[in-house]
Amino acid sequence: MPNDTRISGFILMGFSAAPELQTVWGLFLLVMYLAVIVSNLLLITLITLDLKLQTPMYFFLKNLSLMDIFFISVPIPNFFINSITHNNSISILGCALQLFLMTSFASGDVFVLTAMSYDRYVAICCPLHYEAIMSSGNCVLMVGASWATGILFGALYTAGTFSMPFCGSIVIPQFFCDVPSLLRISCSDTLVVIYISLGIGFCLGLFCIICVVLSYFYIFSTVLKIPSTKGQTKAFATCLPHLTVFSVFIATAYFIYLKPPSHTASIADSLFSVLYTVLSPALNPVVYSLRNTDVKCALRNLQKILCPRGSLHLRIRSTCPWYSASHFTTTFCNY
Repeated sequence: MPNDTRISGFILMGFSAAPELQTVWGLFLLVMYLAVIVSNLLLITLITLDLKLQTPMYFFLKNLSLMDIFFISVPIPNFFINSITHNNSISILGCALQLFLMTSFASGDVFVLTAMSYDRYVAICCPLHYEAIMSSGNCVLMVGASWATGILFGALYTAGTFSMPFCGSIVIPQFFCDVPSLLRISCSDTLVVIYISLGIGFCLGLFCIICVVLSYFYIFSTVLKIPSTKGQTKAFATCLPHLTVFSVFIATAYFIYLKPPSHTASIADSLFSVLYTVLSPALNPVVYSLRNTDVKCALRNLQKILCPRGSLHLRIRSTCPWYSASHFTTTFCNY
């Protein structure tokens, strides 16, 4: 058979050739996926319902959580189904769609994170002009541009990748379609289109990184001039969560998209694939809620609405006359 025989699909190798281990990995990632979905949906709900969270920072955070939900929903459910059915094949159309969606949402994440760094810069360095600069119209414009640019880059990136013919091995040493693996099995003599796409993506990423670095340079310069330690701590507390999420996402994305193609998946490849798809979306609700008083207060308010104090005792007493609250020392609504 000639070497340039065209192929109609790929095999996603995943984490192991053993079906049993593949199923274990599928269940593990499913649990992580559900935890990420629930935590991000909870964060979106809190931001939407609580009036104290109707600020530009939380508006960006809500869109970031929404993008993270869409992003992680592309590879994980597909891998779980493949792991329990022991069918690792994916069509070219399915691979192209997966690449398009993941690239679009990942790019949108970077642009929203960049907008969030600008929001922190204006809040700390130009507080008197904050409301004028970060108006609702400007925030919607920045978020809309982030979504649109992400989708546009995803379309360009996917079109450039799948404009090439594929031949040879159909095995992709990942649990999702990644560009380095697709470049390895390409039989095209010229990769001009994909290199142009990679160049555009590299320039956009570099632009976002420069914007974030400059924003934090001015932020840290301003914060260090604050005379009180308490003021410095409060200012840093609003910036460090964003800086953590941005750094982790950029580092893992860099490894996934710019690493040299390999024929077999190493432990490092598998580790960074999980970090890229799961850790970044999981970090978002965690780092913004653990030390965030506003989010904790919004969660307590939602808890009071859904489970008001004493409602359980009244409900049981109405159906059980013999019931006495003194017989019980615990309640499901304890806060």
